[in-house]
Amino acid sequence: MKQRISFCVEHHQQLYLWGSPCALLPFRKSSPPKMITFDELMAAARNLSNLTLVHEIAVNANFCIKNEDFPQNSFAGTVKEIAHKAFWDLLESELNEDPPEYEHAIKLFEEIKEILLSFLTPGANRIQNQICEVLDADLIRQQAEHNAVDIHGLANYIINTMGKLCAPVRDNDIKQLKATDNVVELLRQIFRVLDLMKMDMANYTIQSLRPYLQHNLVDYERAKFQEILEETPSALDLTTEWIKESIEDELSSVSDELSSSPGADSSSKPIISPTLVLNNGYLKLLQWDYRKTFPETLITDEVRLQELREKLNQLKIIACVCLITNNMVGAAIADVPDFADQLKRISLPLLEGMNKKTFDLKEALNAIGVQICSKVNRSLTERGLPTLDADMQSNLIGQISHIVEENNPISSLIDKRIQFFMRSLLALPNFQKCMPAMPGGLSVIQSEMEFVGSQYASIVNFNKRVYGPFYANILRKLLFPEAPVGKAETETPTN
Repeated sequence: MKQRISFCVEHHQQLYLWGSPCALLPFRKSSPPKMITFDELMAAARNLSNLTLVHEIAVNANFCIKNEDFPQNSFAGTVKEIAHKAFWDLLESELNEDPPEYEHAIKLFEEIKEILLSFLTPGANRIQNQICEVLDADLIRQQAEHNAVDIHGLANYIINTMGKLCAPVRDNDIKQLKATDNVVELLRQIFRVLDLMKMDMANYTIQSLRPYLQHNLVDYERAKFQEILEETPSALDLTTEWIKESIEDELSSVSDELSSSPGADSSSKPIISPTLVLNNGYLKLLQWDYRKTFPETLITDEVRLQELREKLNQLKIIACVCLITNNMVGAAIADVPDFADQLKRISLPLLEGMNKKTFDLKEALNAIGVQICSKVNRSLTERGLPTLDADMQSNLIGQISHIVEENNPISSLIDKRIQFFMRSLLALPNFQKCMPAMPGGLSVIQSEMEFVGSQYASIVNFNKRVYGPFYANILRKLLFPEAPVGKAETETPTN
């Protein structure tokens, strides 16, 4: 970037990720009503929007501002196109009058001047003074009174200045501007390229900010969420409910173990680990029903966790397919090298988009079964062995198709093993140095599991660092109600 600008994420309100900031507020219908002023509401909205934006910039290396148009033939796109055409047609008719009417053109030059000045860094006095002198609206109006406005000359100056300030990626756009003769079309294209330059500048500033944000992200997010909590006391309601459900699950599990252990004192109060409760809560996110509202403290990573959940569902299906195939025709393919990888390559394309509502998983599994039978038969024929009979093929296709059914034993088994691997991952002090052993039946998806697992553990560990004090207060209140609960401590509890 040839020039840099100052950029403050706190006040760059155009970069909301999900539309209206109010849509991000963590309100619950069951929460008791609390009187809150409009200013307090907007302050909480801004805090949550800023927190979400900063988190996204810091953790998502691909985050950037994109120039997206309305969908083709959409109502909004049509209205925009009609309005823009009417504006530029009016400008053209005014400039073609005798004498020409320049007032709208002058206003455009004023707007261009402000945009160009916004690209300058502090201290760029020479070019700032030059822009203000050349694009002085009062001077242009005086020239207009004497019909002496050189619009082409002004446009050329603007294009040359844009060429000095733009990123190299826009050099071709600048060349195209220089080749445009029609004045109105030239002004229209100038504004188009200026919009692109504003987007480039914002993205460059985001890249510059990212290392600083990453270094200070834990303290920033914790402090910002504390502000939200002070302005909106209900901002931990869903998080509290999420942890409470995890405690109830853990108590139920402990009670089942005590009841099945002879000689155990069932009257004593079970003791459960807060860390185990929290880890179990994180595991529940991998099977979260996204029709429910996400816990407030995890909303910044909701999309990432949903993507990991969907990827794990796909990997579970692949592991099920491979396990069923090996159990039924393992002897026929025992001598075929990398056959499990071949099964994975067959399954992956057919499972693409399996989490969409319109996706027919049973039909896809049936197609996978048909292709696997064909693959096995081809391999047997190449080795001079008899192919699978019709009953065997029908049985194999049927068992693969039944994976989709609720409480399918193969699916339940693989799901438990995936959960066990993820649970083991969260229990490690440093997963980056040593991954837990891969449970049986998951070796075919080992590399994918380790990749997804490392992403998941990174999200969880960072979330613990940021929100650990808030979780500690909630856990203390739920597990040890007699202990005093205060403002979130500044020290984050370890795993």
